[in-house]
Amino acid sequence: MLPGWSRMMRDLRPLFDPRSVAIVGASNTPGKWGHWLAGGALKGEDRRAVYLVNRNGGEILGRNAFRSLAELPESPELVVIAVPASGFEEAVAAALDSGAKALVVISAGLGESGREGRERERAAVERIRAAGAVLVGPNCLGIFDAGTHLHLSSNSVPSGPIGLISQSGNLALEVGMLAGDVGLGFSRFVSIGNQADLEAAELIDAFAAHEPTRVIAVYCEDFKDGRAFARAAARAVEAGKPVLLLAGGGTSASARAARSHTGALVSDLVAVEAACAAAGIQRVSTPKELVDVAFALISSPPARGPRVGIAADGGGSTVIAADLAAAHGLELPEVGEDTVSALRDILPPAAATANPVDLAGGGEYDVFNFARVVELLLRSDELDTIFLTGYFGGYSTYSDEHAAREVEAATAMGRLAAEAGKPLVVQTMYWRSDAAAALRAGGLAVYRDLEGALNAIAALVRAGTAESGTIPELPQPAEPVEATGYWAARELLEAGGVEFAEARRAQTHEDALAAAGELGYPVVLKALGQLHKSDAGGVAIGLADSAALEAALAYMATSTSEYSVERMALVGEGIELIVGSRRDPRFGPVTLVGMGGLYAELLGDFGVALAPVDENDAERLIRSLRGAPLLTGARGRTPLDVPAAARMTAALSRVAAEHPELDELEINPLLVLREGAIGLDARVVVRERRGDDAS
Repeated sequence: MLPGWSRMMRDLRPLFDPRSVAIVGASNTPGKWGHWLAGGALKGEDRRAVYLVNRNGGEILGRNAFRSLAELPESPELVVIAVPASGFEEAVAAALDSGAKALVVISAGLGESGREGRERERAAVERIRAAGAVLVGPNCLGIFDAGTHLHLSSNSVPSGPIGLISQSGNLALEVGMLAGDVGLGFSRFVSIGNQADLEAAELIDAFAAHEPTRVIAVYCEDFKDGRAFARAAARAVEAGKPVLLLAGGGTSASARAARSHTGALVSDLVAVEAACAAAGIQRVSTPKELVDVAFALISSPPARGPRVGIAADGGGSTVIAADLAAAHGLELPEVGEDTVSALRDILPPAAATANPVDLAGGGEYDVFNFARVVELLLRSDELDTIFLTGYFGGYSTYSDEHAAREVEAATAMGRLAAEAGKPLVVQTMYWRSDAAAALRAGGLAVYRDLEGALNAIAALVRAGTAESGTIPELPQPAEPVEATGYWAARELLEAGGVEFAEARRAQTHEDALAAAGELGYPVVLKALGQLHKSDAGGVAIGLADSAALEAALAYMATSTSEYSVERMALVGEGIELIVGSRRDPRFGPVTLVGMGGLYAELLGDFGVALAPVDENDAERLIRSLRGAPLLTGARGRTPLDVPAAARMTAALSRVAAEHPELDELEINPLLVLREGAIGLDARVVVRERRGDDAS
């Protein structure tokens, strides 16, 4: 974001529904951008004036071409620029001089090429905003709006209810092809390129207000202001427009993830996941999953819970579907006796009727039995979603009578699902059959593969059961800290309200022995200055007397010149957590809570949220851990003080949010006891200033 420029809702009508459009760089040569864009623009010639501009003039695609924008008979509201990067500034200046209110810049070789290119973009954007105009790109594929007949991209795309915002042109085209396979397409599409001016967040707001758009899909590599992105997505979800995000990257192998336990766990991708949880965004991993989930959210109501009923006409289909459902954390409860009895009345004796339901030849006997089974499962109070999988759609190959009966059953299933208000999702190997078409015509999502169908069902469950989160505001920055190291971290956190085990500094062996005498044995000895002290043998616990302490000092003497001598905590009476925060360059500070101590990275059991979190949110994070039963009294264990751990977590989160100069802040471990919680170790990492921070 440019200095001094605040985000606001701008008028994007000239971008999506311009009264006139000019293509700068229009060409007669097939394979050139100017040729594709000119041809696409002319598709909307019945709605707006289209001007083709080429410095050589002449005729392009049967239209007279203008040599410059200055020759046009009127001011073009939208100017599309497809010229080499060397002509970028000249083309932008000419567009603004002509009175354009929106620009789409296809040209590459600018901001993505380095500092000089970014400075050129920055200067151009300042001029564009000063003129009250907006810019998409540079380095983009173009835009599309089905409702206004605006086709300004290299390839044609299908029309439909999905609004797509993508930083990758080719990926957007792949999404379009996959969507077309299932009868979906785009209401709007914007290739955002370098996001020099218009960013994904502002476009999400515009798409949320766009009536034909029912689902907003985003592929983004650079979120710019990540919290603004998350807030825009939250507004869209609140308005009834689900937001799907395809984002990758951020593994623990990245260089900056290696500095601490928190850094290794809170990757870029985890920060994205924290933002998604706060905003209600559905995150997907592939273009196909994006289309699968969009199809479900467009076709079905959200699921009221995770309970799924499976019906199929083969044991193998039910087994594989049940395994995939379990992998997604879905439940397959047995249905009630009334439902079981009704199923037995219509199915062969060999049929499985408890859930999953195997028709066991009942479909061959009467294909309408599929509709009867689905109706009984939809009526069951034990189920939230029904999944029909297997051969349905293939019975039409038997005879014309089977084909007609199968379509009749499919039509009935669409009606029954609508009446029940529950999701009914179908997977069939005959997904292009007339019966499958009848299912889709009835408003049902039909899938070719089990994986896609189960991804869709899981998304419907998330849509119906996810708690509404918040994107927290960041507090005013506190006085910056410059010191690093163990004592700096302790003092910073103690000032914020975190309790630590009592400790003394020691420079010499004599200092350490005196400190132990003050604290009372047993004590803990730490060799300071090492990142992972326990891994390097820099921590000795349970030192019962001066002889044990002297032995530990002798062992550590070659690796440090400073020690911490600490009162021994009752580790055996509690459970250790890791509590930390890492500052993501786009989303800001991210709070992490996980099962801690030596196994923090090994177990990978953690939850994350955008910081700062309050005590209630911190407690929800702790209780979401797989290891939470160890804290809450599982199998006769004494319940521990989870609220105290939540207070410590909220305190660390608040301190991290108040100090933007910190890259990482960590308590590992935080020992949770029956009464209270205390920090046993701490770490702080101050961000390294780089020469390109401002860019």
